[in-house]
Amino acid sequence: MTRFRYGLALTAACSAVLLTACGGGASLNSGAAPASAPHPVAESAARDESQVKEPQAQRTRQSQAGGVVSGVEPAQQARQVIYTGSMTVRADKVTPAVQQAKQIVTEAGGYLSQEESNSSGDTEASALLEFKIPTAKYAEVQKRLGGELGKQLSLNQNAQDVTLKVADVESRLKSAQQSLESLRELLKRADTIGQVLDVEREISSREADLESLQAQQKELATQTAMATLTLRLVGPVTVVEDPADEPAGFLGGLKAGWQALVSFTKTALTLIGALLPWVVVSLPLIALVVWLVRRDRRRPPAPTQPTPDTEPA
Repeated sequence: MTRFRYGLALTAACSAVLLTACGGGASLNSGAAPASAPHPVAESAARDESQVKEPQAQRTRQSQAGGVVSGVEPAQQARQVIYTGSMTVRADKVTPAVQQAKQIVTEAGGYLSQEESNSSGDTEASALLEFKIPTAKYAEVQKRLGGELGKQLSLNQNAQDVTLKVADVESRLKSAQQSLESLRELLKRADTIGQVLDVEREISSREADLESLQAQQKELATQTAMATLTLRLVGPVTVVEDPADEPAGFLGGLKAGWQALVSFTKTALTLIGALLPWVVVSLPLIALVVWLVRRDRRRPPAPTQPTPDTEPA
């Protein structure tokens, strides 16, 4: 019983000591907190770090907002465009206008690629000219042709961007050249006749593809460097029909059918006129031959003489 009381007393004393120690530590910490102040060096370092990080964050936000990486500018690729056009001009005299048009185009560095002319008098004459003109001079030449040759009746223009096609052909051409070089190196290391024949066959096929790509590249370069202009010159009284004014639907079909009928009639009459002189000349000969044939048929047959009977021996 005495030991139990001593144990309770000892437990109570230890609890009191622990409570006192905790209270003292809390008061000590609460009293020491106001006394501690930030170190000036640490505060300056933190301020400098925040100043450095803020512009970096601002540049990052600007870069993300723009959608591109700062300091990288997209390369500007020259556009490859094919220009084509057609023009109709009414001139007082077609033949001098043709010569003047050729001179204008030649002065600009172009040339004549095709010509069709119909010289049926100065008033009804017409000519169709196809010119190749440098792209840089295309607009200037077009303006001069429409203003100096006569009255411009119509003008149609077309522009086709072939930049992607040109880039694709160039890329395929480089790949074909590299592949051909690799095959030639492989041919040097071939050991057997079979390997040599196989590699040579493949080289021939790749060379054909390479020549085709080179031809495409050359044609595209020509088309983009020289614009094509088709010039039609007509006389003062030549009728020029505008395709936009032609009626559509039933009236258009009726007009086309009537024109076809008129064209067929003209062709038939032309053929009859060409054959008529031959018929007139040959008709008397045909009549003479028919009369001779009928006369021979009307003649009676010649009488046959009786043959003497042969007596038996």
